[in-house]
Amino acid sequence: MRVGCNLLWLVPGSVGGSETATVHLLRTIAADPPDDIELSLYALDSFAAAYPELAGAFPTEGVPLTGRLKPLRVAAENTWLRRQVRGRVDVMHHMGGVLPLSQGAPSVVTLHDLQPFDMPDNFSASKRTYLQRTIPRTVRRARRIITASEFVRHGVVERFGIDPDRVVVTPWGVGPPSSEVSLGEVQARYGLPRRWFVFPSFTWWHKDHALAVQAFAQVAAREHDVVLVLTGGEGPAEAAVLERIDALGLRHRVRRTGLIPRRDVLAIVRGSVAMIYPSRYEGFGLPVIEAMSLGAPVLAADATSLPEVLGDAGRLLPPGDIDRWADAMCDLLGDGAERERMAEAGRARSASYTWTRTMAATLAAYRDVAEEAAVEAGSPADTTTAGPPADATTADDDEVAT
Repeated sequence: MRVGCNLLWLVPGSVGGSETATVHLLRTIAADPPDDIELSLYALDSFAAAYPELAGAFPTEGVPLTGRLKPLRVAAENTWLRRQVRGRVDVMHHMGGVLPLSQGAPSVVTLHDLQPFDMPDNFSASKRTYLQRTIPRTVRRARRIITASEFVRHGVVERFGIDPDRVVVTPWGVGPPSSEVSLGEVQARYGLPRRWFVFPSFTWWHKDHALAVQAFAQVAAREHDVVLVLTGGEGPAEAAVLERIDALGLRHRVRRTGLIPRRDVLAIVRGSVAMIYPSRYEGFGLPVIEAMSLGAPVLAADATSLPEVLGDAGRLLPPGDIDRWADAMCDLLGDGAERERMAEAGRARSASYTWTRTMAATLAAYRDVAEEAAVEAGSPADTTTAGPPADATTADDDEVAT
């Protein structure tokens, strides 16, 4: 079976956890490729430059775009991509949540979340309009919708009236705990004292960096040898976060690292008093699983997918309640036994989240879709030799390119 993976949405360094998850999934498949499925990647040239090992592991077709201009990427999906895959794939996996207007092979789509509907104010008017039009069309046309959490699956089924059997939960995974970089190295590199909290995230509005900084201001007033480390790239809330840090007099108590090597982030998380994650909206919450696997206690918002992911291995706190977050952080500073309990519980829970399991569920979705299409076309169900099934994903008559 020939499966094409649409990665034109993936601008390296710009899409956060969905990039991390996609890359890990592809690396896992590359390390243990199935006998009956051959993957091909269709990506921006910048993806191949950022991940040469993946471009070398799979047949890869690149389009010479940086990806910074979304209209060009959308146009490429509806022209260049269709030409590239015509007659060459049996199943197409659109890994960024949106199907092009017309696609010639049965499709699987990964839908990371429903934030454009649940938190529309987080998007520009043009992006909000585009996503609110294309996501309903996408879920109607896709043979299978993959989500990383039951929270998103439930939202898809309820909002769009989709057959629940078409929506598959494939939770993301986590790799073996990394100790590639020592704590001493990151302490020296980023000027960290003996104790610190960490919040690894792009500065998107829904991540609620404002709460993290305001809660830490109370902690900093009580404890004088602890800092807050904010890793991750710059999002729309970056300027507001920096202004809040200055207004609270925390310039010397908050380390804003920006994007740094992933191995450094993992070391900072591993050595922290706790990872705090006050995000008000998550489709999964990959940093939570990663922190637990590293033995870092986790304080997370009791919202969206985070309770599902964290379970009872960490502490869930009310979104937006600054005092409760500050008290919980101070409690952990003074309670080594509780930190150790949370660390052990986190390690145990994270052990069930593996990329091998994610890979198996994803490959199963490909096989199911190919078999369904073959049956509908009156062909044998043996998809290892079948040609491309008939196009079952024709664009709606009233849709126009955006």
